[in-house]
Amino acid sequence: MPVINPLKKRYPVVVRITTLIGMGLVILNFLVFPRFGNNLEFEEIEQVIIENIDIPQTQQIDNTPPPARPSIPVPSDDEDIADDLTLDELDFDDFSNFDAPPPPPSGPKVVFIPYDDPPVAMSPIRPTYPEIAQEAGIEGVVVVQAFIDEKGRVKETLILKGVPNTGLDEAAMEAIRKTRFRPAKQRERAVGVWISIPVNFRLK
Repeated sequence: MPVINPLKKRYPVVVRITTLIGMGLVILNFLVFPRFGNNLEFEEIEQVIIENIDIPQTQQIDNTPPPARPSIPVPSDDEDIADDLTLDELDFDDFSNFDAPPPPPSGPKVVFIPYDDPPVAMSPIRPTYPEIAQEAGIEGVVVVQAFIDEKGRVKETLILKGVPNTGLDEAAMEAIRKTRFRPAKQRERAVGVWISIPVNFRLK
Protein backbone atom coordinates (compact mmCIF):
# COMPACT_ATOMS: atom_id res chain seq x y z
CA MET A 1 0.00 0.00 0.00
CA PRO A 2 1.60 3.27 -1.05
CA VAL A 3 2.50 5.88 1.56
CA ILE A 4 0.60 9.24 1.17
CA ASN A 5 2.50 12.44 1.96
CA PRO A 6 0.69 14.36 4.71
CA LEU A 7 1.40 17.70 2.90
CA LYS A 8 -0.69 16.60 -0.04
CA LYS A 9 -3.60 16.01 2.31
CA ARG A 10 -3.29 19.54 3.75
CA TYR A 11 -2.79 21.29 0.39
CA PRO A 12 -6.49 21.84 -0.33
CA VAL A 13 -6.99 23.26 3.13
CA VAL A 14 -3.99 25.60 2.77
CA VAL A 15 -5.25 26.80 -0.60
CA ARG A 16 -8.69 27.57 0.81
CA ILE A 17 -7.30 29.40 3.79
CA THR A 18 -4.93 31.39 1.55
CA THR A 19 -7.80 32.30 -0.77
CA LEU A 20 -9.97 33.42 2.12
CA ILE A 21 -7.14 35.55 3.53
CA GLY A 22 -6.54 37.14 0.11
CA MET A 23 -10.23 37.95 -0.34
CA GLY A 24 -10.32 39.42 3.15
CA LEU A 25 -7.38 41.65 2.38
CA VAL A 26 -9.03 42.86 -0.82
CA ILE A 27 -12.28 43.69 0.99
CA LEU A 28 -10.36 45.42 3.75
CA ASN A 29 -8.50 47.46 1.15
CA PHE A 30 -11.77 48.76 -0.38
CA LEU A 31 -13.13 49.58 3.03
CA VAL A 32 -10.07 51.42 4.35
CA PHE A 33 -8.53 53.31 1.41
CA PRO A 34 -11.66 55.26 0.30
CA ARG A 35 -11.60 57.09 3.68
CA PHE A 36 -8.05 58.20 3.13
CA GLY A 37 -8.79 59.10 -0.48
CA ASN A 38 -11.54 61.51 0.56
CA ASN A 39 -9.21 63.31 2.97
CA LEU A 40 -6.41 63.71 0.54
CA GLU A 41 -5.93 67.32 -0.69
CA PHE A 42 -3.97 67.95 -3.77
CA GLU A 43 -2.05 71.18 -3.95
CA GLU A 44 -2.77 73.24 -6.97
CA ILE A 45 0.29 74.12 -8.91
CA GLU A 46 0.18 77.64 -10.19
CA GLN A 47 0.98 77.91 -13.79
CA VAL A 48 3.69 80.43 -14.39
CA ILE A 49 3.21 82.31 -17.61
CA ILE A 50 6.31 83.91 -19.01
CA GLU A 51 5.55 86.83 -21.24
CA ASN A 52 7.88 88.02 -23.90
CA ILE A 53 8.62 91.74 -23.30
CA ASP A 54 10.14 93.72 -26.11
CA ILE A 55 12.91 95.84 -24.62
CA PRO A 56 13.55 98.93 -26.75
CA GLN A 57 17.02 99.37 -27.96
CA THR A 58 18.76 102.05 -25.92
CA GLN A 59 20.68 104.78 -27.67
CA GLN A 60 24.24 104.99 -26.65
CA ILE A 61 25.22 108.50 -25.55
CA ASP A 62 28.47 109.76 -26.84
CA ASN A 63 30.41 111.00 -23.83
CA THR A 64 33.38 112.05 -25.86
CA PRO A 65 34.70 115.34 -24.40
CA PRO A 66 34.60 118.36 -26.74
CA PRO A 67 37.80 119.30 -28.46
CA ALA A 68 40.05 121.70 -26.64
CA ARG A 69 39.73 125.36 -27.56
CA PRO A 70 42.60 126.63 -29.63
CA SER A 71 45.04 128.77 -27.77
CA ILE A 72 45.18 132.45 -28.66
CA PRO A 73 48.69 133.80 -28.99
CA VAL A 74 49.42 136.70 -26.67
CA PRO A 75 51.90 139.27 -27.89
CA SER A 76 55.00 139.52 -25.79
CA ASP A 77 57.36 142.40 -25.24
CA ASP A 78 60.22 140.11 -26.21
CA GLU A 79 58.94 139.60 -29.73
CA ASP A 80 60.98 141.23 -32.40
CA ILE A 81 59.20 143.89 -34.43
CA ALA A 82 59.94 143.86 -38.08
CA ASP A 83 62.11 146.77 -39.11
CA ASP A 84 60.46 147.09 -42.48
CA LEU A 85 56.98 147.74 -41.01
CA THR A 86 55.56 150.96 -42.45
CA LEU A 87 52.33 152.83 -41.77
CA ASP A 88 50.22 154.25 -44.53
CA GLU A 89 50.06 157.99 -44.62
CA LEU A 90 46.76 159.46 -43.49
CA ASP A 91 44.98 161.88 -45.74
CA PHE A 92 43.40 164.41 -43.40
CA ASP A 93 41.43 165.90 -46.26
CA ASP A 94 39.14 162.88 -46.15
CA PHE A 95 37.82 163.90 -42.72
CA SER A 96 36.05 166.86 -44.28
CA ASN A 97 33.58 164.46 -45.87
CA PHE A 98 32.36 163.21 -42.51
CA ASP A 99 29.10 164.61 -41.18
CA ALA A 100 29.32 166.90 -38.19
CA PRO A 101 27.58 165.78 -34.95
CA PRO A 102 24.08 167.11 -34.40
CA PRO A 103 23.78 170.31 -32.37
CA PRO A 104 22.66 170.08 -28.74
CA PRO A 105 18.94 170.39 -28.05
CA SER A 106 17.68 173.93 -27.93
CA GLY A 107 16.52 175.40 -24.65
CA PRO A 108 16.38 178.64 -22.73
CA LYS A 109 19.69 180.45 -22.97
CA VAL A 110 20.58 182.41 -19.86
CA VAL A 111 22.57 185.49 -20.89
CA PHE A 112 23.90 187.82 -18.24
CA ILE A 113 22.87 191.41 -18.85
CA PRO A 114 24.44 193.98 -16.58
CA TYR A 115 22.07 196.26 -14.71
CA ASP A 116 22.19 198.97 -12.11
CA ASP A 117 18.87 198.28 -10.36
CA PRO A 118 17.51 194.67 -10.15
CA PRO A 119 13.87 193.79 -10.82
CA VAL A 120 11.57 194.07 -7.81
CA ALA A 121 8.31 192.17 -7.30
CA MET A 122 5.39 194.55 -6.99
CA SER A 123 3.50 192.03 -4.76
CA PRO A 124 4.59 189.16 -2.52
CA ILE A 125 5.17 185.83 -4.26
CA ARG A 126 2.68 183.47 -2.68
CA PRO A 127 2.78 179.97 -4.21
CA THR A 128 0.03 177.44 -3.65
CA TYR A 129 1.28 174.62 -1.41
CA PRO A 130 0.61 171.30 -3.21
CA GLU A 131 -1.67 168.97 -1.27
CA ILE A 132 0.54 165.95 -1.90
CA ALA A 133 3.50 167.78 -0.35
CA GLN A 134 1.40 168.93 2.62
CA GLU A 135 0.13 165.40 3.32
CA ALA A 136 3.66 164.03 3.10
CA GLY A 137 5.07 166.84 5.26
CA ILE A 138 7.56 167.92 2.57
CA GLU A 139 9.29 171.28 2.91
CA GLY A 140 12.08 172.91 0.92
CA VAL A 141 13.41 175.84 -1.08
CA VAL A 142 12.96 176.01 -4.85
CA VAL A 143 15.29 178.35 -6.76
CA VAL A 144 13.79 179.57 -10.04
CA GLN A 145 15.70 181.34 -12.80
CA ALA A 146 13.32 183.83 -14.42
CA PHE A 147 13.64 186.28 -17.29
CA ILE A 148 11.94 189.62 -16.57
CA ASP A 149 11.51 191.76 -19.68
CA GLU A 150 11.67 195.55 -19.89
CA LYS A 151 7.95 195.79 -19.03
CA GLY A 152 8.26 193.72 -15.86
CA ARG A 153 6.62 190.58 -17.27
CA VAL A 154 7.95 187.05 -16.63
CA LYS A 155 8.73 185.53 -20.02
CA GLU A 156 10.70 182.36 -19.18
CA THR A 157 11.38 180.24 -16.11
CA LEU A 158 13.58 177.28 -15.31
CA ILE A 159 14.52 175.38 -12.15
CA LEU A 160 18.02 175.87 -10.79
CA LYS A 161 17.42 173.94 -7.57
CA GLY A 162 14.22 172.12 -6.84
CA VAL A 163 12.41 169.39 -4.94
CA PRO A 164 11.35 167.01 -7.74
CA ASN A 165 8.32 164.74 -7.74
CA THR A 166 6.59 166.78 -5.05
CA GLY A 167 4.82 169.52 -7.03
CA LEU A 168 6.86 172.24 -5.33
CA ASP A 169 8.83 173.08 -8.50
CA GLU A 170 5.70 173.59 -10.58
CA ALA A 171 4.00 175.62 -7.84
CA ALA A 172 7.00 177.95 -7.53
CA MET A 173 7.25 178.61 -11.28
CA GLU A 174 3.50 179.24 -11.56
CA ALA A 175 3.57 181.74 -8.69
CA ILE A 176 6.47 183.66 -10.27
CA ARG A 177 4.76 183.80 -13.68
CA LYS A 178 1.70 185.41 -12.07
CA THR A 179 3.76 188.07 -10.29
CA ARG A 180 4.35 191.48 -11.88
CA PHE A 181 7.80 193.05 -11.43
CA ARG A 182 9.31 196.52 -11.65
CA PRO A 183 11.85 196.02 -14.47
CA ALA A 184 15.56 196.28 -14.03
CA LYS A 185 17.27 199.49 -15.04
CA GLN A 186 20.55 200.13 -16.73
CA ARG A 187 21.54 203.82 -16.81
CA GLU A 188 17.97 204.81 -16.08
CA ARG A 189 16.67 202.63 -18.91
CA ALA A 190 14.47 199.53 -18.43
CA VAL A 191 16.10 196.30 -19.63
CA GLY A 192 15.21 192.61 -19.62
CA VAL A 193 17.39 190.46 -17.36
CA TRP A 194 17.68 186.99 -15.84
CA ILE A 195 17.41 186.79 -12.06
CA SER A 196 17.33 183.94 -9.49
CA ILE A 197 14.29 183.90 -7.22
CA PRO A 198 14.16 181.57 -4.18
CA VAL A 199 10.72 180.34 -3.14
CA ASN A 200 10.50 178.96 0.37
CA PHE A 201 7.94 176.26 1.27
CA ARG A 202 7.34 175.85 5.01
CA LEU A 203 4.49 174.11 6.79
CA LYS A 204 2.82 176.01 9.60
